Amino acid sequence: MHQEKEKGENTHFESTLKVNKGVEQPSVLNDNAIRKFHERKREELSVNDYFEGILSGNRSILSKAITLVESSLPSHYEKAQQIIEKCMPWSSKSFRIGITGVPGVGKSTFIEAFGMDLIEKGHKIAVLAVDPSSSISKGSILGDKTRMEHLSVHPDAFIRPSPSAGSLGGVARKTREIIILCEAAGFDRIMVETVGVGQSETAVHSMVDFFLLLMLAGAGDELQGIKRGIMEMCDGMVINKADGENLNQAKSARVQYLRALHLFPPAPSGWIPKVEICSSVEKTGIDKVYEMILSYEQHVRNNKYFDTNRKTQQKYQMYETINQILSDNFHNNPVIQSITKSTIERMQENLLTPYQAAQVLLDAYLSGSNKNPL
Repeated sequence: MHQEKEKGENTHFESTLKVNKGVEQPSVLNDNAIRKFHERKREELSVNDYFEGILSGNRSILSKAITLVESSLPSHYEKAQQIIEKCMPWSSKSFRIGITGVPGVGKSTFIEAFGMDLIEKGHKIAVLAVDPSSSISKGSILGDKTRMEHLSVHPDAFIRPSPSAGSLGGVARKTREIIILCEAAGFDRIMVETVGVGQSETAVHSMVDFFLLLMLAGAGDELQGIKRGIMEMCDGMVINKADGENLNQAKSARVQYLRALHLFPPAPSGWIPKVEICSSVEKTGIDKVYEMILSYEQHVRNNKYFDTNRKTQQKYQMYETINQILSDNFHNNPVIQSITKSTIERMQENLLTPYQAAQVLLDAYLSGSNKNPL
């Protein structure tokens, strides 16, 4: 029995299958990616690195700093505020121009022509072009650089398209802080282009020194086709696309607008708005626009309105920031998030008026109670 068992253990069977040694599988971890990650962490710029890079006019560092400002991450926000604080003493040395107009008026083409003219006159310009974000996908085309093909590659120009991201009237919330960084980088002419929809004009008007309204001739009843409020805000008006068959219509529209502007109450600056015509494609009339803006700048600097307006804007921006922080804090409050749905349901069932529903939420927020007040 023992011999049979031993014989069985020593039995060896040859298989007709032969398995070759396979290729050695790579590690699940990408050593190269890990190494690059640690290199990037070591190379992460400090606040001083950003500050010195911006002051030296380094566009790459300026772009990275703007990305920090636009970021919603708390860690990025803190760092961005430190950078802005260091740049503040080197800001406020530019002249800020807001440019608005209905879609299709040729804002990007005008900025391209006007920007190149400013550069020829020795200026360094930054263009903050606010692109409309989709309310559904939150995406943005950011196509202004493709429409400003000459300006976007010029060494004395910096174009930063930013998505509006649903902020008031399509104006990026961080535009004011980005202006500070661009001024510290040495740009002495800052142009802020709006998307030309609704209340964006009010927001841009609160952050610029000169507000320029672009118009078209022959697009309907000129004086009825634009809100009176926007005309009252503008410091100058330009009728664009004044070429070819549109030239005579543009001249006629200019006279109508001049008459209309004289009917408005005097502006706090003491400036009477002017109207010019130009063709951004043919580059005609651009010099007249430059002279109009230069004349305005000299006027408000001489009568001290320039400094007064800047101080007023700072106060406005402070209150706007307070409103935004309070709004964010309210909506992110756990108590509010827990009772909002039921409050809306009661309102929609006509058990509460909208005013009462708002008061319920505000009372819960102000009291900080964790109990459902309903």
